Amino acid sequence: MTDLGSTPPAASSCLQLVTLSKRAQFLAAARARRQGTKSLVLQARFRDDGDPTIGVGYTCSKKVGNAVARNRAKRRLREAARDVLPSKGLPGWDYVLIGKREITASRPFSELKGDLTYALKKLHGAR
Repeated sequence: MTDLGSTPPAASSCLQLVTLSKRAQFLAAARARRQGTKSLVLQARFRDDGDPTIGVGYTCSKKVGNAVARNRAKRRLREAARDVLPSKGLPGWDYVLIGKREITASRPFSELKGDLTYALKKLHGAR
């Protein structure tokens, strides 16, 4: 017999990622903290609304390239965030990942994840 009221240990330790969809959320993150690395720029803000989820948004300007290049860079940022933010991000924060020209799409994926981890450490202090 299973207890429907409890969650498995793996699910309770994993923070939920919510995609930012409104322009105001992106602008609020842009006004808060910012940390750049070789392959991305990370903007972050604490929401202070009691919601324990992690908000995450992705953007690439036309400087990154045509639509194909921008979408590829955003796909890579999305996957890196999916791997790194549940363990390194803080609950109640919104993060916006901004791709850089040519580097985001061509950097080895392990180094892209390392850049995101480094940016989070710098933003929140060594944890």
